[in-house]
Amino acid sequence: MKDEVMKYIKVIAGSFLFSLGIYLFITPSGLNSGGVVGVAQILNLVLRPLNPNPENLDLTGFMNLLLNVPLYILALRSISKSFCIRTLISILIQMVTLSLLPPIHEAVMPDMLSNCAFGALMSGVGVGLCLQSSSCAGGIDILGVYFSKTKPDFSVGKLSILLNIFVFVIFAYIVDVQSALYSIIFVALMYTVADRVHYQNINISAMIFTKNPDLKMEILQRLHRGVTRWDGTGVYTGEHEDILVVALNKYEIRRLEKIIHEIDPKAFVILNEGQKIHGGFEKRL
Repeated sequence: MKDEVMKYIKVIAGSFLFSLGIYLFITPSGLNSGGVVGVAQILNLVLRPLNPNPENLDLTGFMNLLLNVPLYILALRSISKSFCIRTLISILIQMVTLSLLPPIHEAVMPDMLSNCAFGALMSGVGVGLCLQSSSCAGGIDILGVYFSKTKPDFSVGKLSILLNIFVFVIFAYIVDVQSALYSIIFVALMYTVADRVHYQNINISAMIFTKNPDLKMEILQRLHRGVTRWDGTGVYTGEHEDILVVALNKYEIRRLEKIIHEIDPKAFVILNEGQKIHGGFEKRL
């Protein structure tokens, strides 16, 4: 229950941070946030002549909600309901922030580059928190999670790059090239920050030296990860010990450390980050 509550807190906080970064820094600067929200911003510009009150009504949030509907249906069919519920909360928070709050016509910072940096910092932390909560901020992230589950070798990064190239080319044509280039800076910084916050898909191999025979079964039963055991002997002490090897993602490290601390606090652990793992490794979302 505690973990579930924390997930909802993270997705709510992350969604507000993500959308507030766009609301406070990017939209008032006349920039584009890329992805599906960026498509919604372009539609808002194109449909501006049809907007009865364009100065006080921004359609970006509503457009983003409509664009996410088919993606959400895709997620609903193949991804867990808890993921879909939290993602829906994130999309609704974005709609409220981007369309129902009064539009800001002047950005917080006086220059464009500072708005890109602070907006990317806020939005990047938001995206990372949403992903940490076992959900996402909608848009291209839904496709990323979907393809990570159905096609492990699919390059989500290439999909994101192709979509953003399309978005920024259109945005440069409608607005100007300079605004499009600043928008690219924002997106690059935002996902760099998000990658630092969200570490779930960083693979790690752990080598554990323990004299407690119960540790291997605790890891197997509580982490549901395969464990390989080797027989080892300490050269100095001459004592027998188990050498355990387990592959997991960085998000599971805290749980592994908790198990080790409970069962054998004197165990010696070596962690190798960023490993390429093939075979029967389960990629968890």
